[in-house]
Order: sequence, then structure tokens, then C-alpha cells
Amino acid sequence: MATIPDDPEPDPVASLNGKRRATLEASFERPTRPDIPWRDIESLLEALGGVISPGSGSGSRRRVALNGVRAVFHEPHPERVTDKGAVGSVRDLLKQAGFVP
Repeated sequence: MATIPDDPEPDPVASLNGKRRATLEASFERPTRPDIPWRDIESLLEALGGVISPGSGSGSRRRVALNGVRAVFHEPHPERVTDKGAVGSVRDLLKQAGFVP
């Protein structure tokens, strides 16, 4: 008797809306972009199943857990765009968690 295979898990990258997909692609651009809004990165990470929580204390650190990978980021202020170094760190997190465009 043949068994019916379980439905495969939906691919989170394939189900991203246009803005989140654009943020994912921008995160992997070379040269690294210095102008991605932090809120767009947060939205992308959450859409991929990431959990974002405040770091210790009341500062601007944000802890991110994504697909078993953890990282800590500094939410930019007063500007709301992420610099090249942070975008590179986000790219590394996405790669380690298995999310590439």
C-alpha cells in the first residue's frame, strides 16, 4: 500500500511579499548597501519566522533568533537606516539560517 507523502513545508522566502523580498535582495547586494531602513529588516526577519526581542537593559540592542541562529544587533538611531556593517551582519545571519534570495 502506498503512503501519501506529507505536504512539504511552505518556503518562507517564496511567500514573502514584494517589499520584504526587495529587502532580502538588498541585504545581499554587492557592494553592501548603507541605506536599508531598520524597520524593513525587522519586518523581513519576522516574516521569515524570526523572533526579535530587546537586549539587556533599556538600550537599542535587539536580540534576534532565526531558524536556530541567534544574533544581537544595534537598532540605529537617530537615523533609521542600517549601516554597511550591520547589513553585512544581517546577511551573515540570513545565510546561516538558510535564507538566501
